Amino acid sequence: MVTVVTLITPFETQFWTIQGIFMLKKALFLAGIALFCAQARPEAAHSSDIHTALNKLDTCICDTMKKTKLPGLAVGVVYQGRVVYLKGYGVRKLKPGAPVEPCKVESDAVDPDTVFEIASVSKPLASTIVASLVGVGEVSWDDRIQSLDPDFALSSNSVTEQVTIRDFFSHRSGLPTGAGDVLEDLGYSRPEILRKLRFVPLAGRFREFYNYSNFGLTEGAIAATLRTGKTWEEVAQERLYSKLGMDSTSSRFSDYDNNPNKAALHFRGEDGVYHNWFVREADSEAPAGGVSSNVRDLVKFLQMQLADGVFNGQQVVDKAALEETHKPEICAVPGPVQPGPCPDDRYYGLGWNVGKDKSTHAPMLSHSGAFDLGSATAIYLVPNEQLGIVVLTNGTPIGIPESVSMSFLDFYHYGAAQYDYLSIFQPIFEEGFREVQNSSPDYSKLKPPSNPSNPGNLSAYKGTYESKYYDKLEIDVENDHLIMRLPPRSAYYELTHWEGDTFTYYFASENTGVARRGVKFLNSGKEVLVENLALAGNNGIFTRVK
Repeated sequence: MVTVVTLITPFETQFWTIQGIFMLKKALFLAGIALFCAQARPEAAHSSDIHTALNKLDTCICDTMKKTKLPGLAVGVVYQGRVVYLKGYGVRKLKPGAPVEPCKVESDAVDPDTVFEIASVSKPLASTIVASLVGVGEVSWDDRIQSLDPDFALSSNSVTEQVTIRDFFSHRSGLPTGAGDVLEDLGYSRPEILRKLRFVPLAGRFREFYNYSNFGLTEGAIAATLRTGKTWEEVAQERLYSKLGMDSTSSRFSDYDNNPNKAALHFRGEDGVYHNWFVREADSEAPAGGVSSNVRDLVKFLQMQLADGVFNGQQVVDKAALEETHKPEICAVPGPVQPGPCPDDRYYGLGWNVGKDKSTHAPMLSHSGAFDLGSATAIYLVPNEQLGIVVLTNGTPIGIPESVSMSFLDFYHYGAAQYDYLSIFQPIFEEGFREVQNSSPDYSKLKPPSNPSNPGNLSAYKGTYESKYYDKLEIDVENDHLIMRLPPRSAYYELTHWEGDTFTYYFASENTGVARRGVKFLNSGKEVLVENLALAGNNGIFTRVK
């Protein structure tokens, strides 16, 4: 169903520069290509009628889904305080062998009430929730984490003493990109992961480097709510979701999982075919990536953002506290912060990508979300034009939400898309996905040794191996095969011999990809290297316990 409000007065504007740094799990920076598109774009001589833009949006989505075979998509548009578009396309879950008909009503159709896992689009919601606490004086953006959560620590004592909520929400704490993410893959709980961040070497000088960190932001959010005596999930519900009537939005995976109208994840294989293979439970990083919602709820969030914290005549979030989240905090480019303006206004604020229009210098806000295992989302706000769009999809990220959003903004400003955005974004996303897959060798893609050397006596590998970061790993022998049990749940993996002291095992995860990874016994069996666990400052080596 499409909801369209008649709007009469056209207005003139100029296109905004997208500052969205879309974080695939290996910190894939898309700002460069997005900025290329914005800078090469001509100034808009006049704006297009909103009806024309919405009509072209429908065609754009159908064409994009037919081209990519994306299973499902939902979109919502807000304009001048009103919801002007709500629609679902495709299906919630693919039936094996059934073709996708995105613009045909199916029995399992996506609609505006279908809930998706929105991944990192959770971050602007989280900063808004903390802003609601800041606005009533319960906490300050500059409160030190140690004063709120004395048990938390980073690997540097001096940074531990100084780091604030603001630092974590702007990704400038020094934690490396991806710190803690693989612990989540293994099944560690949120408190366990946050405690283990103290063992992660910092990747850059405090407040001088931008490193996107899900669990850094999570700690900032959790610390901000401790004085309330309630859980993050309770505070999120009370301070934001219930006040906006976001009845289908939750920071608990169980609520998504129990909703009959939910979009399943779909992993896109190398052949471009989508498969419903995986489930992604992100409770441990709920503030950073664990929210589920639908477009009917999220347009309310956009309305409130564009109205300075007001919704249905009520001040839900203090204006000044909310405005703080929209201000640039750090230049969101690799390397240390340099003197002078940030190149191309590529900033990160508090849970938002923050940019400026090239002509009007008006602020532009955005964020994308990505689960490699099968979800891609995006939101864009143009505050000076009171315009916002949210796009949710149930497939591996290849740039569809971003392409649809940018095309829509072009329809509005120019009457036609200025680029074939998908052809620009898709190769970059796919390269980023290959980076995830190739973070350690995928032995299924390597030529096996023609004359492999034999392993040692299997019983010699048996034992308990320990890592300060990952805890204990068990190696055992069953039916003449080595068995590996990974912490913290003793997950069972059969090892296949490759050559000498090298074995392989199949591991599918959000942060290391879906592949056959290497396990190498080193130093005469005194150590074992699990190659795909050598991430975020940790070498992936476990030492045998005597």
